[in-house]
Amino acid sequence: MNKYELALVVDAKIEEDVRVATVEKAKDYVTKFGGNITNVDEWGKKKLAYEIQHMKEGYYYFIQFDAEADVPGQLEQAVRIMDHVLRFLCIRQEA
Repeated sequence: MNKYELALVVDAKIEEDVRVATVEKAKDYVTKFGGNITNVDEWGKKKLAYEIQHMKEGYYYFIQFDAEADVPGQLEQAVRIMDHVLRFLCIRQEA
């Protein structure tokens, strides 16, 4: 099992319950593909470095999880088509 981190930037213009549901859906994908979530950091609303889809702000979330090597690829395919996710990045953390 390797340690990974999924960074999500979620649309700041949506309702709070929709935003929470979006993050929960991403967490469900992690567990569905065989990952084990160890930590979730919510950084809150931050200004984006550049405009994305005419938006200047987004909510930042960082989900740390343990998983096998094939899980990040499956996870990225699922997150790529999610509504309200502006950007995402899945990286392997050093042990």
